[in-house]
Amino acid sequence: MVWDIALFTKKKNILMKKGLLIILSVVSSGAVIAQISTSQLGGQALNPITTAVPFLLISPDSKQGAMGDVGAATEPDNNSIHWNGSKLAFCEKKFGVGVTVTPWLRLLVPDINLYYLSGYTKINSKQTVGASLRYFTLGNIEFTDASGNRTGSGKPNEFALDLAFSQKLSKNFSLGVATRYIYSGISRYTFTSSSGNAASTFAVDLSMFYKSEKFKLGDKKAVATGGLAFTNIGAKIKYSNDQNFIPMNMRIGGGLKTEIDDYNAFSVYLDFNKLLVPTPPVYKFKTDSAGNRTTNIEIDPATGKKVILAGKDPNTDIATGILQSFSDAPGGFKEELKEINICTGLEYCYNNIFSVRSGYFYEPKSKGGRQFFTLGMGFKFKVITVDGSYLIPTALQNPLQRTWRITLSFNFDAANETPTEKDTVQP
Repeated sequence: MVWDIALFTKKKNILMKKGLLIILSVVSSGAVIAQISTSQLGGQALNPITTAVPFLLISPDSKQGAMGDVGAATEPDNNSIHWNGSKLAFCEKKFGVGVTVTPWLRLLVPDINLYYLSGYTKINSKQTVGASLRYFTLGNIEFTDASGNRTGSGKPNEFALDLAFSQKLSKNFSLGVATRYIYSGISRYTFTSSSGNAASTFAVDLSMFYKSEKFKLGDKKAVATGGLAFTNIGAKIKYSNDQNFIPMNMRIGGGLKTEIDDYNAFSVYLDFNKLLVPTPPVYKFKTDSAGNRTTNIEIDPATGKKVILAGKDPNTDIATGILQSFSDAPGGFKEELKEINICTGLEYCYNNIFSVRSGYFYEPKSKGGRQFFTLGMGFKFKVITVDGSYLIPTALQNPLQRTWRITLSFNFDAANETPTEKDTVQP
């Protein structure tokens, strides 16, 4: 399991741990993954989909992070660009900004952090623009030679800068688009020195959001929401001579908010996520004179490509890779279903002032094994909102233990609404 590989490094020194994390972040395909795909853990074949710049998939804020990483159809807020940028058009305030701090993989190393700054402003009642900056740092690394002598230090980092636009097409439906510049400096560093060049690329998000008018659910008032977002759709990123897919992703989800009375509301959300990236195939390995399999992959002399036993060639263009991602798993349809992550979240809110949240994130073990519960709370003080979340893995000694997030949000100036945009209760 991917997390077991990372956890093994806990027995090493800080330098080796960070170096391994850098390498795991860069590698996205090739012989290394081909060998992982045929290994076994508990009788289950491992075949995780890995990409470059995986920090783009880390939940950047506390609200959604406290609800199992749902976000396709949750209430719009300052951090909507990451989850579903089209939600920004439904923000109730004219201007908002938020900042989040997330210490990452705290069980392994003490100074890996994700910082997230995001905000929006409404142009009018139908149009909204937003921007965000995500900064991921692996802290300081001390480099040594073979004799253990210090040769220098480095601070590898990655960041993404977003610009988004959201437009209401009706009082219930909106579309959104976002552009993203992605920078990765980790390829400049090795275990021993600084080398190579930084890598960068561009990507776009396309999204849509639906929010119903209030309707009767028994004797209560309720609002249904739904969302679909295609995120990080963009060119491969190039490390040295290798080009790697970025984490292109499809997120689809729905939600239901029920007003118990004038002060209490309860919401439930469900999301499905799938990477739109080729699945590593199962390659054919060479055998020695005794018929035993070696660690070398067999090459087709006619094409010069690796021989594939099951699955499809992952070295393809972006459009083909996206389409191929729905049918290229070497284990067939059963494995394709395992590539869908499930997130579910709950939220109780009192008078729009105090909130309690929980959720669960599920990823099959053969695809990475991220399985955890989340908890969180939120408090609103006039224009300032403070949200916090905490992650609880289902397995002991998981690198995700001790993951917490703190978000500060500032929202000003209630947006003017026309009478036709206000919620109405259907008889």
